[in-house]
Amino acid sequence: DIYDQVKHFKEEIKSLEHIYIMDYAGNKSMQYLEKIGAENPVASVKPDVNDIAGLIYTSGTTGDPKGVLLTHGNFVSNSRAGSRRYHFLNETSRSLSILPWAHSYGQVAELYNWFFNGGSIGFMESVETMADDLLKVQPTFLIAVPRVFNKIYDGIHAKMNEEGGIKKKLFDMSVAAAKKNRLQNGKIDFVTKLKLNIGHKLVFSKIKEKFGGKLIASITASAKMNNEISYFFRDIGLPVYDCYGLSETSPAISMNSPELNKPGSVGSALEFIDVRIDCSMINDDSEDGEIQVKGPNLMVGYHNKPEETKKVFTEDGWLKTGDRGTIDEDGYLFITGRIKEQYKLENGKYIFPAALEEDIRLLPYIENAMIYGDGKPYNVCIVIPDCAVLEKTAEFLKIKTPVGKLIHSPIVQEFMSAEIRKNLKDNYGNYEIPKKFIFSDENFTIENGMLTQTLKLKRRIVIEKYKNQIEELYNNN
Repeated sequence: DIYDQVKHFKEEIKSLEHIYIMDYAGNKSMQYLEKIGAENPVASVKPDVNDIAGLIYTSGTTGDPKGVLLTHGNFVSNSRAGSRRYHFLNETSRSLSILPWAHSYGQVAELYNWFFNGGSIGFMESVETMADDLLKVQPTFLIAVPRVFNKIYDGIHAKMNEEGGIKKKLFDMSVAAAKKNRLQNGKIDFVTKLKLNIGHKLVFSKIKEKFGGKLIASITASAKMNNEISYFFRDIGLPVYDCYGLSETSPAISMNSPELNKPGSVGSALEFIDVRIDCSMINDDSEDGEIQVKGPNLMVGYHNKPEETKKVFTEDGWLKTGDRGTIDEDGYLFITGRIKEQYKLENGKYIFPAALEEDIRLLPYIENAMIYGDGKPYNVCIVIPDCAVLEKTAEFLKIKTPVGKLIHSPIVQEFMSAEIRKNLKDNYGNYEIPKKFIFSDENFTIENGMLTQTLKLKRRIVIEKYKNQIEELYNNN
């Protein structure tokens, strides 16, 4: 009996008075609670805009999580601004919920925005069932994080490389034609137009079917999309728009959208929100500065942390985001790094690890990665190989060694190290590229505490786990 299994909670949680069970019979059931509620209606209470609506904890990527106090006015202003930017969403719109509603991004973008537009939401059962859930729900609009699209992008290209032959040639031809169409603003020759039409009919339509066949557009936040991946989905007719925000800003600050979009940016500020760049907060010679925000979306403060609240606001009332960025002449915001994540090497050069890590994760053999080098002579990298790709490669090469042993093979590790260096050298300085590597078969996950609910790295936790191996790399010069 389910109730017998949970009734002891009342002894352990002193404030707990009642327990009701879903899909249960009797006076401990949800149906019973709904029945007595209907028989004893209570007048609704209309909250004031300044009343606290939620206490949402920060992800804790660079420090201990803090409880963010957000008001009804915060949530309503943010939902209204987002809905106006995406005004085409309405009661016929449909989304697949893949984000945790305990985080402000999922709660506002999925739950509250859908209150505004009147659409419907299907719920993903688990990460493993996502592909099936997309087919069942057939979303017209998706709200996600870049990691979701990165994995899909990797999967599409891995599948094409695996199949090879005419399918691979057709795929490459179609992608090239779509890219040329974008670069030339649709002014393409007859042959390219023919290739593009073939691509839409035989290639891109099949990819769209994997999303349910009805998807119009998607948004991402929590990290910036890789430009190459963003352009790929845009080219095939599945545009993904970058947005930006924090728990402390309810959460949205800026958004790209179909009508206001600049690839590479995180969009322009939403209505009634002001954004400025404070260069005095940055100690190096860069042209960027700290992104600071003012508007109706700003939190009341951190729960029971008045000193922390005071630190995050300027004297004239602007919220210090802790992110670095620039604003162009058209008002579009570009993120250049996170102040708390940046560090200096021993030679004084600044490192922004997130961009390096994202580019490493795009390699087909890599599942995850984290860069480290704070105060050290060079960077090192913790690498989590993609076991599924390794296993398929081993099968193709008729290698019978188990994947678990392959990961620790010196030959495999040297190959991956060389691939990482080769793929970074054109976009990064030599001092940024990791010199040594740690290879692990334990992925960074939410369950083992190394990722937040929105799939951000908890760097302190990862560094603590691997600190002995990291020090060993530096000691063995």
